[in-house]
Amino acid sequence: MRRNKKERQLSLKDKIKENPFITDEELADFFQVSIQTVRLDRLELSIPELRERIKNVAARTLEKEVKSLPLEEVIGEIIDLQLDESAISIFDVQEEHVFKRNKITRGHHVFAQANSLAVAVINDELALTAKATIRFTRPVKLGERVVAKAVVSNVDIEKGRTTVEVKSSVGSEKVFHGDFEMFRSTSSN
Repeated sequence: MRRNKKERQLSLKDKIKENPFITDEELADFFQVSIQTVRLDRLELSIPELRERIKNVAARTLEKEVKSLPLEEVIGEIIDLQLDESAISIFDVQEEHVFKRNKITRGHHVFAQANSLAVAVINDELALTAKATIRFTRPVKLGERVVAKAVVSNVDIEKGRTTVEVKSSVGSEKVFHGDFEMFRSTSSN
């Protein structure tokens, strides 16, 4: 259903607020308009392009440092981090991540994004994967953006274990799910 410009712009603002990582292409599909129309609407509303929105979110939320590994060792880019609570990272699939024949991402890249996010969310200098139960739910293709969301569900410092659930998606489609049992030190930091 096409909307008039004012309604579309109000809805566009809400849609971007709800998901700051949505692309202009996804917005154009959703509103059934051209990509250029979405860009003009964003410009009129002073909403920055996707790359700037990502940088803004990251700048606001990454004030706390990852303790468990150097930030450059995280696969993907962490854009939100609440230690021992939750984290979000994005991973843009490029040529070096895919099989040349079919342009499908090698699974270890998607797993590595989720696993490194599960490590990064731990509020401890020691964080190692003890066990992982994973499911790939659809192939990820060249050029797609994978958004991984980690949620800490159980912290047991006495036993030195933390449980982290990671769900990865491309747009609104789930592509990976992992439950990670993580080792951590038995002293609180």
